[in-house]
Amino acid sequence: MAIITIFASALLAFLLWKLERKRSLPRSIAGPKKEHWLKGNLHRIFQDGLEYNLWLTQKYGGVVKIHTWLGGQQLYVSDPLALQHIVVKEQHIFTETDMFIMGNKLMFGEGLVSTLGEQHRKQRKILNPAFSHANMRELLPVIQPVASKMRSMLLSQLPDDGGSREIDVLPWMSRGALEYISQGCLGYTFNALEPTQSHNFAEAIRMPRLIFLRPFIPFIVRNISLYWRIKLVDWLPIKALRDLRRIVRVMDGTSNAILFEKKAELEEGSTTDGTCTTKSEGNLGDHMKRKDIMTILLRANASSDPAERLTEGELIGQMNTVTAAGVETSALASSRLLHALASRPTAQARLRSELRQAKLDHAASQDIPLDDSSWSDIELPYDILMSLPYLDAVVRETLRVYPPSSLLSRTCARALSLCHVRGPLTFLLLVEHGRQRPSLCSFPVLSSTGEEVTSVVVPEGTTVIISVLAANHNKAVWGDDASEWRPERWLNASGQHAWSGQGQELDGALGDRAEGSTNTPGNRGGVKYPGVYASMMTFFGGGRACIGFKFAEMEIKQIIATLISNMHFSLPSATDEHGNRKEIYWMMNGLQVPVVRAPFGDGKTSQVPLDVRTVREEDFSS
Repeated sequence: MAIITIFASALLAFLLWKLERKRSLPRSIAGPKKEHWLKGNLHRIFQDGLEYNLWLTQKYGGVVKIHTWLGGQQLYVSDPLALQHIVVKEQHIFTETDMFIMGNKLMFGEGLVSTLGEQHRKQRKILNPAFSHANMRELLPVIQPVASKMRSMLLSQLPDDGGSREIDVLPWMSRGALEYISQGCLGYTFNALEPTQSHNFAEAIRMPRLIFLRPFIPFIVRNISLYWRIKLVDWLPIKALRDLRRIVRVMDGTSNAILFEKKAELEEGSTTDGTCTTKSEGNLGDHMKRKDIMTILLRANASSDPAERLTEGELIGQMNTVTAAGVETSALASSRLLHALASRPTAQARLRSELRQAKLDHAASQDIPLDDSSWSDIELPYDILMSLPYLDAVVRETLRVYPPSSLLSRTCARALSLCHVRGPLTFLLLVEHGRQRPSLCSFPVLSSTGEEVTSVVVPEGTTVIISVLAANHNKAVWGDDASEWRPERWLNASGQHAWSGQGQELDGALGDRAEGSTNTPGNRGGVKYPGVYASMMTFFGGGRACIGFKFAEMEIKQIIATLISNMHFSLPSATDEHGNRKEIYWMMNGLQVPVVRAPFGDGKTSQVPLDVRTVREEDFSS
């Protein structure tokens, strides 16, 4: 074992040396000094890096030079219009990194997150209709029973006398997210809300963190055959690698089985209205009309031009991607929202009152007798649920201040020069092969001496780190209180959407304001981020924006509306012998990682323990 360990260490060191292509950025670009001979500053961004990420932009502005592995350098970008170029206008130049594409392809197959160029465009084109507002309206009734089942499971754990009990909500949010996605996207159930049942796939999506190995993936894939890669996994003393291989096999096998079953349903069980019924025991039940995203995708794929159709491998890649990528981020977002409401009883009471009134109004409009069902059991239709002002504000603000994923990366495929020109307006000139293209630039780029620089040369192959966190906390765009959780920023004085009554169209399905509106949240005098959701970067923007953001928003709103109607959440009340109270702490390690600080926790295990009890009349706003 000692020899293997020495060999492995030597091999990894060699690969790291071989991998690293040092990109020297101009000395004039401002940024922090190198802190470590091996890691530079990069580790500060990814390891509990909330404060460090925000400090970088406050200190150095929207374009910062970062020192990475063995003297390498990268750009750290959060400027609004620089991101407009990177993710929208020049997205063909700023492409996904090899590490990202190849790593995702190894884990998920040929899905949206692991393809580029024409293949990605083809996949997105055929997937987009399945995530439309119309389809979300059809899917809401599918996931509402999942939320109700979770509510029943949580209520069953509470004391009969109305007292509180501490419950770790994170596992329940994870179970619920898996069921929302499996039923809504795959048309399948893993029975994730049944504590006595388990499924290999449910365990498989909890992938081990192998961040330290990700930089090696492109070199390994390009230079080592599949045979020897398998041998290396067997030989290297890294258990997480073998676990990852097993997980990928389980995911792939399960997705294959579901796809085979769904294709059989389409061929044999089609109904006259184009929907499908299911016959298998593992699926959702007999005579259920199928409206899940994969059924819609398969039907669209079958009717597409042969040249545009997705292969079976690509279909399986979408299934793996949607499930694995969506469960963890949705669970973290829902848990963070519950924690935020637990920390702010007034906001929780206001939200609960809004939900009660909306359900009472809907019951009255539909002549639903409340003596047969309590108000909390009323299910709101899609358009009402999605347009409730305070619920919408709470969800938006949580996703803005606490994005589940805080960083993304791009590679500059061609050498560029970012030229800064002074004048009545600040301009950004992208110089490529002698051609100049002017565009608005939001804020000046600072030099290492604190002065504005006239140009920034970006060498070919430079990695650009896109800071979702810094963008969402940009005070120049969101205001001086950008880092505060304040849902009221999304509301006007009368408690309605902030953009209502300003000549803007309200999309009842999503509540987004029309493009181009100014002086609304996230839009200061026309300067805004190119995000697809509420002018924030949480779901990214451009051609590689999160395709499932409408589903994620609907899922989060439904579960919060269901739980808050029946249960009250507060911070854990447990104390030690010194009177110290149990504290939940959220580390920003790329993804949010909620832990409990000592002495109650180890500061490593992910958990969100909250005190939960049934709702009382005092839990509503007056």
